Amino acid sequence: MSQYRASLDASIAFSNGGDLTVHGFRVDLPGPDASKDQIAALFVASLGLLMTDTVELTNVRIFAEPHKGTRGGPSDGSRTRQSTGGGALIELNHLPQEGGTYLEAPHGDLPAIPLPRTVDVPAVVVRVTGAERRSVDVGSLAAFDVRGRAVLLHTGVREGHCLTRAAAAWLVEHEAALVGTDADGLDDGTREERPARETLLSAGVPVVERLTGLESLPPTGALFTAAPPRLRGVARVPVRAYARVPAHP
Repeated sequence: MSQYRASLDASIAFSNGGDLTVHGFRVDLPGPDASKDQIAALFVASLGLLMTDTVELTNVRIFAEPHKGTRGGPSDGSRTRQSTGGGALIELNHLPQEGGTYLEAPHGDLPAIPLPRTVDVPAVVVRVTGAERRSVDVGSLAAFDVRGRAVLLHTGVREGHCLTRAAAAWLVEHEAALVGTDADGLDDGTREERPARETLLSAGVPVVERLTGLESLPPTGALFTAAPPRLRGVARVPVRAYARVPAHP
C-alpha cells in the first residue's frame, strides 16, 4: 500500500508573540486526500510548537513516498506507556465553599462513563496563560499527543480563553479521553451557546470544569483522576480531582 507525504511552506504566528516561517517542510500523511487543516496540524505536531495562534500554508504538494516517522504522524512509533505508580498526589479541585469542581457526563449518564476515562488518565496540560488571543484553537493543541489523554487547559483565568468548536472537534477526532479546564467553563459564559461542551459531550468525552492547581503539573507525565459517583439521572456533579506526578527515577 502506498504511503504519502506533503511538502509545504508555512507561516506561523504565536499567541504569546513572535512568528516563524519555513520553506519546503515535509510531513507524513495518513492518505492522499488529507485536508489543509490536517496537514497544518501535523506540521505543528511534528515540531512540538506550543501556543500556536495561526498557521498559513502555501505551496502544498502531496506525493507518494514512504513515511519517515514524522512526530505525531501516522507512522510515529515513539509513543511510550506512562508510569502508573508512586509519586506525589496534587489536589486539583476547589472546595465546596469556593464553588467546587464539576464533571459533566456525556449524554447525562454518569454510570455509563468508563473508569479508564476518569481514573489515572495520562494528562496533557495545555498552557495558554498569558496568551494574547482569548480563544483556544487547534493550533494550541496540535503539538500534543492527546489520544487516550486527559487534556487539561491551564488558562489562569475564570473567564476567557474559550475552546473553539473546531478545537473541540479536533480533540474528538484525536480520541481525547477527557477535557478539563481551570476556567468556569470551556465556552464563552456570556453566550447561551455551548459549542465546545456540546461537541465533546455528544461524542462521549467527559468535561471537567473549575479545576485548580494546574500550574503544579508538568506538561506531560502526570496521571489525572476525577471519578464521579454512579448517580442515575444526574448529568453534572462535584468531584474531587487530583493528579499523581510520578517520581523521577
